[in-house]
Amino acid sequence: VQLQASGGGLVQPGGSLRLSCAASGLSRGHTVGWFRQAPGKERELVAGIFRSSSIFYADSVKGRFTPSRDTGKNTVFLQMDNLRPEDTADYYCAAGSRIIVSTRYNVNAYDYWGQGTLVTVSS
Repeated sequence: VQLQASGGGLVQPGGSLRLSCAASGLSRGHTVGWFRQAPGKERELVAGIFRSSSIFYADSVKGRFTPSRDTGKNTVFLQMDNLRPEDTADYYCAAGSRIIVSTRYNVNAYDYWGQGTLVTVSS
């Protein structure tokens, strides 16, 4: 599985961005996740989609971020609305085939990673 994230950029507080993750080798059996890492902080899960298609979120982005998946185009998206300065980070897409409910937030549970795309929220 190979993943490539894109779509980051500079946006003002309250604005929106849509990140994309182009995937090759990704199957419906993979759970996909979006993570972010701010300078000096640990990488954390933002949102993801189980292979069952159920969605999970970090509390900090619930109601503002929405992951989606286009299996036909083998692409995963992260729609980010009402962005805040604290959302500034490098964002990564990831995938894994053995992720369960109890491990969905665990960085080490994901086997495949794309490179990061930088999101900067600033006026």
